[in-house]
Amino acid sequence: MMMAVSFEQYGRLYYVDPGPYSPAVGAKVLVPTDGGAEVAQCVWAPQWVDDDVAGLPVCAGMAGDEHLARDEVNRSKRAEARVAARRLVREHGLPMKVIGVDYVDSPTVFTVYFSAPGRVDFRALVRDLAGRLHSRVELRQIGPRDEARLQGGIGPCGRDLCCSTFLKDFEPVSVRMAKDQDLPVNPLRIAGACGRLMCCLKYEHPLYQEFRAKAPALGEPVDTPEGPGTVTGHNVPGDKVVVKLTRDGRKCACTRASVCGSRKAYESKYGDGPQDSGGAAASGGAPGSDEAVDPGGAVDPGGAAG
Repeated sequence: MMMAVSFEQYGRLYYVDPGPYSPAVGAKVLVPTDGGAEVAQCVWAPQWVDDDVAGLPVCAGMAGDEHLARDEVNRSKRAEARVAARRLVREHGLPMKVIGVDYVDSPTVFTVYFSAPGRVDFRALVRDLAGRLHSRVELRQIGPRDEARLQGGIGPCGRDLCCSTFLKDFEPVSVRMAKDQDLPVNPLRIAGACGRLMCCLKYEHPLYQEFRAKAPALGEPVDTPEGPGTVTGHNVPGDKVVVKLTRDGRKCACTRASVCGSRKAYESKYGDGPQDSGGAAASGGAPGSDEAVDPGGAVDPGGAAG
């Protein structure tokens, strides 16, 4: 079984093995972390999943009053450290931006995450901040993608940022992926909240690669159910090809299988389905032809909404 928890409201989801517990949505649970068990909120109730999810951290139990009180104290200390760090950064005149603060109470350590355009000499800042917080302080510089993940936000699609909700690792994204999907190579159109290329460009890229490898190219003459014509466009999410008919210049959208040579060879030999005299046998064989021609047709193209 598996459930999802979040340490912050509308924050990133973490998957946990519920163990012997069955918390409801909204319940406070204890989740093991590097700094000990921390309080998190159950977002998805425990449920069975088909995939192998071995290796997940196991829920340490339901959060009691003492755990909730400790969590409130830690949150207030993190907020206090964030204000103090930003104030000292201004006093020292350092070109850096405080993004977030993490706190571990055993032993007491504050970890301050910041972003900066280059290397920053923050040795004096660490000394002053440690003296003000009366604890050990660590400063860690992060990049634009990690900054967006920690801060969160809304993407161009109108949904929460993928990196702040479910993405675990940042995979390489290139401009070639945008070109392969016929997207405008405009930084303002294909950049995310971090200023880098959107991670979702990678979601549908394999689908476009598979489609272009099997579909007729632009300008290639093809035969369609409505007559011969020339390919003028592709509709990858719909698995269709836009064809300009030779007869009257009209454009029509045909399925990729209807203009594919291997499909036509199959139909010429076995018939084109239930309309043929051997309808029962042809209808039974049609799925086999679809499978051979379009093994990727079941891919859901809706992933880019994330």
